[in-house]
Amino acid sequence: MPVMGGFELVNHLNGSHLPAIIMVTAYDQHAIRAFEFGAVDYLLKPVSQPRLLQALERAKRVFRNPLQPAENLAHLQEFSSAATTTLSKVRKVVGRLGEEYFLLTLTEVQAFRADGDTTYISTSKQRYVSTQNLKAVEKRLQNTSFRRIHRNALVNLEQVRKIGMLTSQRWLVTLNNGEEFVVSKRQARNVRDILNW
Repeated sequence: MPVMGGFELVNHLNGSHLPAIIMVTAYDQHAIRAFEFGAVDYLLKPVSQPRLLQALERAKRVFRNPLQPAENLAHLQEFSSAATTTLSKVRKVVGRLGEEYFLLTLTEVQAFRADGDTTYISTSKQRYVSTQNLKAVEKRLQNTSFRRIHRNALVNLEQVRKIGMLTSQRWLVTLNNGEEFVVSKRQARNVRDILNW
């Protein structure tokens, strides 16, 4: 878009008949921001015809409810006027499953685990691919219930079921979904956060 970006365009929308918004981009790192701006879907280029049709159907369903786009825009304006994203405003994270993106509340996320260049999001029932790497997730989730316990793991303290000592400086953390993590020596100090949570 030559004059302004997609987010700027959405920010300038007003009136009583607002569109359902579908974001199309080559960059998956904008997914979280798109959903925070009220997009009904987020497509990565190149877009297949079946996926585009699915997004258009979703947009039609949203548009049939005239309040939904207005609520999306109200959320957009509230969000953008809050002087960029503040860490305390983080309410959702985006996980990808196949070609679909899911908005997950922080309370349902059990942990983030990095495996090479891919970061996974664990919930009680499903594992999603994160749209951000573990370092970016950790930065975004400062001042929340998430703590780094290993170079490749970030856990939700509210989802810790039990902790067992393996050695004097190594711990085994078990989450509510049964997933287990070994706390690294470097992150052993965070066990105190878990025990005092």
